[in-house]
Amino acid sequence: MAVMFSPMEVLDGIWPLAILAYVVSVLLTPVVRWIAYRAKIVDRPDDLLKPHSRPIAYLGGVAVCIGFLVALTVGAVLYPNVRTLAIVVGVATVVITLTGLLDDLLDLKPMHKVAGQVVAAGILFAGLCTQGIHISAAGMFLAPFGLEAPDWLAAVFSACLTMVVVIAACNATNLLDGLDGLAGGVTGIIALGFVGLTVYLACYGHHLDPDRFRVILCLTMAGAVLGFLPYNIYPASIFLGDAGSMLLGFFVATIIMLFGLEGTGRWFLAACVIFGLPIIDTALAVVRRVISGVNIFTGDRSHLYDQLVDRGMSVKKVVVLFYALAVFAAALGVCQAIFMRARHALIMDLGILAAVAIIFAKMGMFRPGNHHTPRITDESGQEQE
Repeated sequence: MAVMFSPMEVLDGIWPLAILAYVVSVLLTPVVRWIAYRAKIVDRPDDLLKPHSRPIAYLGGVAVCIGFLVALTVGAVLYPNVRTLAIVVGVATVVITLTGLLDDLLDLKPMHKVAGQVVAAGILFAGLCTQGIHISAAGMFLAPFGLEAPDWLAAVFSACLTMVVVIAACNATNLLDGLDGLAGGVTGIIALGFVGLTVYLACYGHHLDPDRFRVILCLTMAGAVLGFLPYNIYPASIFLGDAGSMLLGFFVATIIMLFGLEGTGRWFLAACVIFGLPIIDTALAVVRRVISGVNIFTGDRSHLYDQLVDRGMSVKKVVVLFYALAVFAAALGVCQAIFMRARHALIMDLGILAAVAIIFAKMGMFRPGNHHTPRITDESGQEQE
């Protein structure tokens, strides 16, 4: 394929949207923090899952959502050809954020949260169908085997795939949100990794409007998350809450499905690799709970980051380590998509997963139990250095 645009031409006119999202988020976060404390919308400590010593404000996700939506709206005004996709994603974003917010306020049952995620996934799929996702997503998986499904079956497959990706991503980011600055920082890095993929694809201009829309989504979310992060890093004065963690997961799911428009598993796989750290942490939690014989929705403090803290690492060091791993995953995903065939990349990724599983097994991370030990904490309930 011939390069039609340079990276600077792709970003020209779009990069200010990231600045806008950042400014809105960084200015709005103290406002929603004040509202949260006044309205007592706070995360209260308990004996296991929430060890912070004092209540911490929720609603951080609301600030991120508004920053993202404001910038996305401006993008839709500037680029009318992406307006339909922007409206669909905006509506679905509101649905998923409200679902998370209701969970923060009312402590919803897992099935009620999943129901909200399914609704958001349905809205997303309806919008993506206007771009042909109901055909191209099925082709990603069938074409390598020389198979072709009728349109109705391809649509059913793509709808199911969208729901699985949305539910998995929303819950993965929710499970990752366990230390100050962890989920927000990691997702910010993931968004920047997606920027690399989207800009590369946009340089070829073969899907001009979806290409531009992907770049807009990634830059606006990166800006919104980075605007919130200074208030959430250790020691945090405000949390994302489920409203924020589910929002971040839905953003990731949206980008992954948008890469399905390419009709090849190469870009879809690369997007999953960039999101690899939350996937690995969630897989560890699910496997451990299955081995323990408990419901996979049962909370515990045996996530990868918890176990590293319990093995002597400080919260700051664990968060920095996760940032480094997220950067590695993002770089790996981008490089695999650009320089490797999908089947070769898949073999490499399976090898990495096998190595990680062996390391986890050697370290005893699959063993049942919460591995919880007493910790020395400061005012926010996090460990001191």
